[in-house]
Amino acid sequence: MTETRSTTQTGPALTDVHDMVVVHRVFRRELGLAPRLVRAVPAGDTARAAVLTAHLRLCLDGLHLHHTGEDAVLWPKLLERTAPDADLVHRMEAQHEQVHGCLDRLRAALDRWEAEARPAVTEEVAAGIEALSAVVLAHLAEEEREILPLAARHLTEAEWEAVGQHGMAHMQRSQLPIMFGMVLEECSPEERTRMLGVLPAPLRLLARTLFAWQYRRYVARVRG
Repeated sequence: MTETRSTTQTGPALTDVHDMVVVHRVFRRELGLAPRLVRAVPAGDTARAAVLTAHLRLCLDGLHLHHTGEDAVLWPKLLERTAPDADLVHRMEAQHEQVHGCLDRLRAALDRWEAEARPAVTEEVAAGIEALSAVVLAHLAEEEREILPLAARHLTEAEWEAVGQHGMAHMQRSQLPIMFGMVLEECSPEERTRMLGVLPAPLRLLARTLFAWQYRRYVARVRG
């Protein structure tokens, strides 16, 4: 993903941070869909539970890596440069801790669900996703409202790009086509053109062909 700077006649150039809004849409979508998919799994259907468990683990890993990039890169920069807003940044850090607690509990439930697919554990997983969603959605809304304008003013393009690169660097290469497909699904035509435009030409071709085909198959398997 790329960040460009736009200049207006009334103020300084701002770093374009809109790519994070697009990524946030992915988390909102997947957390919204997941409880219904989980509750639809028949009792004892461990094969279907395994499909959804793998998908949910991928989503949870993506959320964790998204937050570690902010923890490692974004928060220190904002604390250094926006001292009056330190309480806001610390609140974001505390919300991350809440999210991580929900993630840990949900991962433990997923381990049991994949092995058994018992109705009680099915409900535990669905309720765990809903609990996680409530914390995450509140956090994302405040982040978009309060943090992104600060980042646009106080981070350079390279610094902003480093936030996303931190998480990407810790992903498994096999996860990247699916992760990228999840993001592209949430893009407007203009956003899609922009996301694809930053890729090297060979990778851009793969994203439009092989990766797109892989993602369509993946979504059909996950969503039924």
